[in-house]
Amino acid sequence: MIKGQEAYFTFQAVKGIQANKEYFISMVPLSTIPKLFVFNDEDLPPEVRAQRTLNKSRIPEMRDYILHNPNSYVFSSITVSVDSEIIFTPLLDDHPYLGEIQIPINARFLINDGQHRKAAIEAALKQNKNLKYEHISVVFYHDLGLKNSQQMFSDLNRYAIRPTKSLNILYDDRDPLSVLVRKLAQEERYFKGYVELEKTTISNRSKKLFTLSAIYHGTYSLLKDLDARPEERLAYAQGFWESVFSNTQQWKDVISGQMKAAEVRKDYICSLGVTLHALGMAGNKLIRTCPDNWKEHLNTLRSVDWDKRCPEWVDLVIVNDKVVSSKTTEANLAKYFARILLNGVLEENV
Repeated sequence: MIKGQEAYFTFQAVKGIQANKEYFISMVPLSTIPKLFVFNDEDLPPEVRAQRTLNKSRIPEMRDYILHNPNSYVFSSITVSVDSEIIFTPLLDDHPYLGEIQIPINARFLINDGQHRKAAIEAALKQNKNLKYEHISVVFYHDLGLKNSQQMFSDLNRYAIRPTKSLNILYDDRDPLSVLVRKLAQEERYFKGYVELEKTTISNRSKKLFTLSAIYHGTYSLLKDLDARPEERLAYAQGFWESVFSNTQQWKDVISGQMKAAEVRKDYICSLGVTLHALGMAGNKLIRTCPDNWKEHLNTLRSVDWDKRCPEWVDLVIVNDKVVSSKTTEANLAKYFARILLNGVLEENV
């Protein structure tokens, strides 16, 4: 829009008051997003920037999330500061907070929160032109200078807490493995009622034996690169964990009520995330090596002494009297389980 000799962006908006200052919320077409916003020079030192540098490696994943889920993707608002006057005009006298805003087209728009969303939208638009008809909410603040913009960035991210891995799995219907693992955790007798579904750690007094994220990682390793249909993958997972359960006395004792979950978590390694992951890695090798009778080999787990005090675990998964969960301990533990499961049939590397 041209007003006098000056060009303006015009958006319908809702006006609000926060910290005694006006701000505005508007629905902005996605096609306008690349034209509207600029980033700080990424070569500037952090102390004179108002935001983090753009992590370009995140953009393809976020772009593909939009492109692969055109009917269900969700992006939260972009928050920006404008270094110019924002002119607000109410549409109706009796609704003073509903109207439109006008911002000079040469104003500088600085993203306080949402720079990766902006970049992903721009990338997605290049592949799907129809996205230009969709919108994202934008929150406009007056730019009160670098220090204020830096403080806004800090405040907006101060209390942002990423959901736990377990909670992501619990709510994720896009990832087939998340759906499969939830089915195991909520329906199979050896997991049902004994899985912490939200947290990635288990409190001392909890009656839970495993975390959902531990089962996920163990099952991911079990099924990795297996050429199988979805129903076959489920059957592999069900059969594997059922067999592990049947051959692990402490696990059975918790289910039968003869032992408390807290006792097993405290004194044994059979319920640890690092153990489930290693078992999954070894199980994957087992299925590939013995596709016809792999379940029979899992009977050898009966000979495993899961007690943390067992000398076998020292420097394998117990270091300086503490459980160490790392890629190294997972790999070493997987090799240990593979040797047990295949009794020398399997080569050293898992």
